[in-house]
Amino acid sequence: MLEIKIIKSNSDLEKAMVIRRNVFVDEQNVPEFIEIDEFETVSTHILALQSGQPVGTARWRVTATGIKLERFAVLSEYRGSHIGTALLKFTLNKIDMEATVYLYSQISAVGFYEKYGFVTQGKIFYEADIPHRKMILMK
Repeated sequence: MLEIKIIKSNSDLEKAMVIRRNVFVDEQNVPEFIEIDEFETVSTHILALQSGQPVGTARWRVTATGIKLERFAVLSEYRGSHIGTALLKFTLNKIDMEATVYLYSQISAVGFYEKYGFVTQGKIFYEADIPHRKMILMK
């Protein structure tokens, strides 16, 4: 059974950080100083648990231009199980939908976000040597 919750304890935050290190630092070779950033304490973090095991995470934060969704990560052995979809839907149900909602998607995930109403804006740019596109939720 899949459970998604807003992180309220240091223990759950560390579980989310383990997932992010596994996905971004180990798999994608993102330097940890880029992955773990100055926005950790001002973001709302969420954790997905499959039968009690931490399997995915994401966060969002308020910026000067809206609400930015970030750091969506699912452990490799759980990909294809709709955990990313559940994380995104949970997030969209928790945030202020009156605000502009946007994210910076890795190129490989653009199609995923398009299925949920996000559209690309601007040109391809690179973060941690990975090509990204800015995407905005059309309401």
